[in-house]
Amino acid sequence: MTKKQVLKSIIFIVLIAWMLVHLTYIVRTNGDVKDRFVGFYAEKNDSLDAVAIGSSPVPMCLETPRIYGETGITMYPVSSNMQRPVATKYLVEEILKTQNPELFIFEMRMWGAEDENLLGNMAHTREVTDNLKYSINRKRVIDAMVDDPDERLTYYFDIFKYHSNWKTLFLWSQFRTLFYEYPEDLKGYLPETDVGPSDAPILVEESATKSIPPEQEEYLRDLLAYLKEKNINALFVTTPYSASEEEQMEINYMAQLIEKEGYPFLDMNRHLDEIGLDFTTDIRDYGTHTNVLGAQKVTDYFIQYLKDNYVDAGLALTKDHRGDKKYAYWDKAYEKYLSEIEEARTKALSNVATRTYYELESDE
Repeated sequence: MTKKQVLKSIIFIVLIAWMLVHLTYIVRTNGDVKDRFVGFYAEKNDSLDAVAIGSSPVPMCLETPRIYGETGITMYPVSSNMQRPVATKYLVEEILKTQNPELFIFEMRMWGAEDENLLGNMAHTREVTDNLKYSINRKRVIDAMVDDPDERLTYYFDIFKYHSNWKTLFLWSQFRTLFYEYPEDLKGYLPETDVGPSDAPILVEESATKSIPPEQEEYLRDLLAYLKEKNINALFVTTPYSASEEEQMEINYMAQLIEKEGYPFLDMNRHLDEIGLDFTTDIRDYGTHTNVLGAQKVTDYFIQYLKDNYVDAGLALTKDHRGDKKYAYWDKAYEKYLSEIEEARTKALSNVATRTYYELESDE
C-alpha cells in the first residue's frame, strides 16, 4: 500500500469515526437531562461563576435565570435523575475542561443511598454517561459506574443502544445537538407546576448521626481530597425534602465529616422557617421535589445565603455580569424566565386551590 493510499484510509476512518460520534449525539434520547447537559456544553468558556452538581432536585429548586437576574451570578446545574455519587468527581473534571467556577455546589441527598439500590435502573447511570461528550474522562466515568466489563461496550459506543432513534435525525430539536452544544433556554432550571403535599422532614438533634453507606463515604472522602488538592471552593447542601429520621441522621453525619475537612454544609431542612416552605403547597411529588412555588422560596433564601456568605464577605461570586454584552444571552434567559414564570405559578396555585394533585409515576 502506498503512502497516498494509507493517507486516504486514515482520512476515511477519521471521517467515519467523526460521523458516528456526532450521529450518536443526535440520536441519544431527548429530554430535559440531555437538554441540560447540551446547554452546559454550549456555555462560553470560563463564563460560569458557580456550578451545581447533584440529582433531580437541583434544577427544580434553584431558579438559575433569576439568580442571574437579581445578582448577576451565572450558575448552572449539571444534574441528572438519581445521580450516583460515584460520578461526582468525574463531573467536576468534565466541568473544569471548559469552566473555572468560583464555587462548586454539591447537593448531597443521594449520598445516603446504597449503590446496590441505585443499580436497578441503569437508565440513571446512562443519564450521566450518555450525556457526556466523547472523551477519555467519559470512558473513566463509565469504568467507574459499570462494574461488569462485558457490559461497558454499549456505554462506550452508545449508538448501539440508540440506533433505533434514527427518526430523530429529522427533528430540529435533536439535529441541533450535532455538536452536543445548544443553549438551554432557562439555564437548566426546570419549572414544575404539579402539587403533591407531604409531611415536613423529621428533624433530629445535630449530634444524632448515622453512617452513610461505606462506598458513598469512600467516594466522599476521595472527592474532598480531590477538592483540596485542586484548591477548589465548594459548598455542600441538602435541598428541602421530607427526610425521615434516619435520613436526617445521615445528613448530620455528612455535615460533620465535611465540616471537619473545612468545607461548609447547608442543610436547608434546618432553615424551613426562614425559607417559608409549606409542604402542603410547595412540593411537587409528595416530598421529593419543589414545584415553582417552592423554588421561588428556596431561591430567595439561597440568594441571600450566597450574598451573606460569599458576595458580601468578598470570598467569591463578587462579579455582577448584568449589563456586560458578553452575557447578553443570560439576559435573554432571564427575560424568558420572567415571561413564563407568572403563568407557571398561577397554574400551581390553581392546582393547590382545586386540590389537583400530581399523579405519582415511576419517574424521579
